[in-house]
Amino acid sequence: MTSQDNETLVEHLEALRKMLIKCLLSLAIGLLPVFFVTPYVMDALIRVMMGDNAVTLNFFSPMEVFILQIKMAVVLDILLCFPYLAKQVWLFVLPALYEHERRFIKSIVVTSSCLFIIGVLFCLFFILPMVIRFGMSFVTDNIQPVFGIANIVSLALWLSVVFGVMFQFPLITYALIHADLVTYEAVRRKRTYVFVGILILSGLLTPPDIVSQLMLTLPTYGLFELGLFFAKKRLT
Repeated sequence: MTSQDNETLVEHLEALRKMLIKCLLSLAIGLLPVFFVTPYVMDALIRVMMGDNAVTLNFFSPMEVFILQIKMAVVLDILLCFPYLAKQVWLFVLPALYEHERRFIKSIVVTSSCLFIIGVLFCLFFILPMVIRFGMSFVTDNIQPVFGIANIVSLALWLSVVFGVMFQFPLITYALIHADLVTYEAVRRKRTYVFVGILILSGLLTPPDIVSQLMLTLPTYGLFELGLFFAKKRLT
């Protein structure tokens, strides 16, 4: 390795260090104010999930709600800082890309953010209330629900992230075909395997009930088909 290569490597590492410091600082600065609004966000989230169900959430240790608020504050902080974090990562990788690669990745970043937000909102306003209603359907005079707030909110945070990630499927499909890593015909012929793979992945990522599994599988597969459709339009 020549001295010029060493200098280039050092410059890249220095740029990476500065990028990481900026990202961590933005998260640290945003965490405190986000923590103070977290209780209101948690109350709103619980109202959305519970709907008309007359259920009281319980906590079973003195510090349980406080620790839960910290976890939620971290997740909200990351979500709110995501545009700035994405910008810093974008500025880091930008110099190494060709112009057409810059345009493609820029569109990918924007589309990915939108799909993630749509997935989270779909989960919060449609899937989670449905899961709660499904659980409440087993209530009888002799069987009454006792829900722990940590379980409910942790489930909401986990499923929101899962749906946000799984809603990236059309983007993944389109990007793979766009980059010529796979062909449209090869992906089209493997539809059955893709559906089974999504079904298995949904079973691993969701609670052990058929409702949440299907509610993740069906939209994800539909989005896969959407990505395949746009990939085909690009080729024609």
